[in-house]
This record gives sequence, C-alpha cells and structure tokens, in this order.
Amino acid sequence: MAIFDLIYQFMDNFSFLILSAVGLAIIFGMMGIINLAHGEFIMLGAYITTLAVTSGVPLPLAILLGTAGVGIFGLIVDRLIINRLYGRTLDSVVVTWGISMMLSQGILIIFGPSLEGTSTPLGSLSIAGGTYSTYRILLFFISLLMLVVIYWLFMHTKFGLHSRATMQKHDIAKTMGINTNKMYSLTFMLGAALAGLTGGLYAPTMAVSPTFGSVFLMPSFVTVIVGGANPLIGTSLSGGILGTVNSILDILWGTFYGRLGLLVVAIIVIRLLPLGFSGLVEKKLMRGRGI
Repeated sequence: MAIFDLIYQFMDNFSFLILSAVGLAIIFGMMGIINLAHGEFIMLGAYITTLAVTSGVPLPLAILLGTAGVGIFGLIVDRLIINRLYGRTLDSVVVTWGISMMLSQGILIIFGPSLEGTSTPLGSLSIAGGTYSTYRILLFFISLLMLVVIYWLFMHTKFGLHSRATMQKHDIAKTMGINTNKMYSLTFMLGAALAGLTGGLYAPTMAVSPTFGSVFLMPSFVTVIVGGANPLIGTSLSGGILGTVNSILDILWGTFYGRLGLLVVAIIVIRLLPLGFSGLVEKKLMRGRGI
C-alpha cells in the first residue's frame, strides 16, 4: 500500500506543479515577463468554470469556457497594458502585481468571500486497501497530454517556429518579417489560457474564493525558477524532480515539509545551476554538437 500511496502522491504533485506552472513558464520564457497575476488568472478560470457548472453546463465544457475566457481576458490585458512592458522585466513585476490586486479585490466585491462550488467528479478508486481520487489520477494524464500538445505546438507549427525565433533573436526575427508584437500577444494569451485551464481543472477539488490562485503561485514560481527559461524542457524536468521530492516528504512528514522541501531544492538549484535544469540540458546539447 505504501508504494501505491507514493505513486499516487507523485502523480498528484506532478500534475499540480505542471498545470500551475506551464502558463507562467511560457510567458516568462518567451516574453521575459514575470506575471505576478498568474494566480489570479487561475482564479478567474475557476470562477468561470464554477459559474458555468452551477448554470447547468457540463464540467468538460465549463472548463473549456474557463480556458477560453481567461485567454481572451489575457489578450485584452496584453493589448491594453502588457505590450508597453516588453523588455522591461522589473517593471512587469510591479504592474502585474497591481493587476493581481485589482482582480482579487474585484472578484471579492462582485461575488463575496466565497462561491458555491461543485463536487469532485468520477468518485474514487480502491487499490490494495487504499482509496484514491479518480479525478486526480486523470489530472496526471491531462498534464502529460498538455506537455505533448505544447511540445507539438512549439516544435511543429508555424506559430511555434515564429515564437522560438522571437524568443531567441527578437531583432533578427523582426527583420525577417515576423510580427513580433503579435507573437508576444498570442504567447501571453496562450499563457493566460493555460492558467484558466488550471483553474477550471482544479475548481471541483478546492474551495473557490478570491484567494484561490494564491495556493498555486508559490509552487508555480518555484517550478519555473528551477526549470529555467525553456518552458518545455525546464517545466517537465522541474515538475518531475520537485514532484518526487514533494511526494516523499509529504508521505514521511506531511504537507508543510513537502512545501518546505520545494523551497530548499529551489535554493540549491539556483546556487548550483543559475540557468535552471533547462540551462544545464541546453549546455550539454551544445557541447555534444561541438558548439
């Protein structure tokens, strides 16, 4: 039973870290924008999903509505505010922090301190005397599927080619005819939509309130910092390693020490690998090619 507990805990932690961090990682890796409103974007996805479900919309469709709604909201925010902050990383911290305050307080004023939620679907699964949430197991496979889809999007589509070119050499990409501002807007929209997807997926598992996103903020930033600038390689590696550390500490000593372990690992990685796991992988690949 202990091995099943550990596997289940890893799956739960891995999916939580990947889903909470991938939108933030894409925005930071592709744009250099530190989005402190990421937690509030996740919260908006949870609110849209919950309101849709309580209005009679099936949960899968409600999650898609939350994803699309937050993505459109992110595009509006980019066009009105974020597009003035391209290349101004420190300024983006202050501005997105202000956006996060406005969103959380606005939701509090409109909907109050809490929202009537929905129950976790799909019931539970019994294995070797232990009971495990089927929905949380499903979230693990959704997180894996999302990584595959994002890899395909950035490596095998025109959007991905232009995005990578914009990230690596902005000026050269612009001279080659790529509308870099459009690519930045679409990237921010994608990152916001993924945050909305996370909120929608976790809305049935948690109490929905204006502080809903704060639960995701610290783990998502730790995952991005440990992973490095590459949103594909870095997020996958950091999610796996941090998920393993968190799971072992959760099983042995509880949730508090699991979260504390994430911070300790982050400090060690930043000290030894300033560019994160993705920086280490890219350096080894360059050495292998003789660059």
